Amino acid sequence: MSDTRELVSYEPATNAELWRGKHGDVDDLVDRARRAWPAWAAEPLAKRIELVRRFANEVRKDQDDFAELIARETGKPLWEARTEVEAVIAKVEISVSAYAERTGQRKLDSALQGTAALRHKPHGVMAVLGPYNFPAHLPNGHIVPALIAGNAIILKPSEKTPAVGERLLTYFNRAGIPSALVQCLIGGPEEGKALVAHSGVDGVLFTGSAQVGIAINKKLATNPGKIVALEMGGNNPIVLWDTPKMSDAATLIIQSAFTTAGQRCTAARRLIVKSSMYDEAVETVKKLASRIIVGAPFDEPQPFMGPVIDVNTADQLTESFLYLLSNGGKAISHLRRPQEDLPFLSPAIIDTTAMKERPDVELFGPILQIIKVDDFDQAIAEANNTRFGLSASLIGGSPQQYNRFWANIRAGIVNWNRPTNGASSAAPFGGIGLSGNHRPAAFYAADYCAYPVTSTEMEQPRASVGVGFKDAG
Repeated sequence: MSDTRELVSYEPATNAELWRGKHGDVDDLVDRARRAWPAWAAEPLAKRIELVRRFANEVRKDQDDFAELIARETGKPLWEARTEVEAVIAKVEISVSAYAERTGQRKLDSALQGTAALRHKPHGVMAVLGPYNFPAHLPNGHIVPALIAGNAIILKPSEKTPAVGERLLTYFNRAGIPSALVQCLIGGPEEGKALVAHSGVDGVLFTGSAQVGIAINKKLATNPGKIVALEMGGNNPIVLWDTPKMSDAATLIIQSAFTTAGQRCTAARRLIVKSSMYDEAVETVKKLASRIIVGAPFDEPQPFMGPVIDVNTADQLTESFLYLLSNGGKAISHLRRPQEDLPFLSPAIIDTTAMKERPDVELFGPILQIIKVDDFDQAIAEANNTRFGLSASLIGGSPQQYNRFWANIRAGIVNWNRPTNGASSAAPFGGIGLSGNHRPAAFYAADYCAYPVTSTEMEQPRASVGVGFKDAG
């Protein structure tokens, strides 16, 4: 029986309806994928690579229109949506290189022992669960490497950005990749849960909140045969230490905290500042934050920040800011909401040094907490005062201090005088603790898209027995 329920997507900046579509049938999609993937896996690697390169060309042809759709459905400024489309295109060549480097073939010949070979096989049908903040780039970061490796894909886009997910997959189909091989599952959490648990799905590649990632991990804990890669959030620290370049430091802090309206898993949530620098740092960061233009995606001049994804999210962030304020936080820049019926928020800064217990949660929006410390050991301890472990940056400090910082920080991305966000797709991307399950994405996505198979091979059987046998005579 077909599902007649509809999913509707609204533009965050205007609340206008953007897209609507029927909920998908999980069983039907999985069945089609299972029938399609053996032929794809049997294709030569060169052909699979050629087709994903054609996909990049299809996106390139439609670049402006795709960027406009991303901007409308996420609310992010058009300039940022354009950078997302560029990342989708660039992902193909990066993934081709990664497949060769991470999962290439190896052979070792020995005259008497035959050939020792290492090759990689695809898992089968992979479920990709995408987030709303980068609804094209992040799912694509799983899809392209998985396709190159020979897998079939079912993408379940975020229920908040289904139009972008659906459009992304049309480019694969236009490139000549069979429609049964790359499919889009429209729906909400119910469809996502059914897809994850489906016996016909061989792997789950997830990007999203720690809460959902942990639920997936629990659900599949008794099924070790299903590969699971979890890319979750962060309560990321940025430590500000001795530097004469306070203006540059403030720019890096603002970029880390407020790009994409703070809706990045690598966004800086906590600024940890040396006490002697506190007054100058707060003043400089506050002044720069006050200059941020918040606006709709196509406004001129272009805004730095758009709205958060929806009104419910804006309500929750407002409540979180008030909680920090009423439990010892001191507002430096208030979280303001110009229109109650739209999810635009101003960038907020709050000193939480005096709070007895700072909540270790990912506030997924434009809220930066400041914590004052007296020495570098205290700064490292405070930076590590989280169950997450995705990204961390040191701004300022000496090379020796950065070495200490790098050695002692619990994070998968550790930067010096660079933002916490903006990671390169040509490097591994992942964290520890509640930020992931030690399966980094980006360049290392190849690792979870295929499994290694070792073989020893001879053209004719040859064997002899030695110890423990009676004489043949």
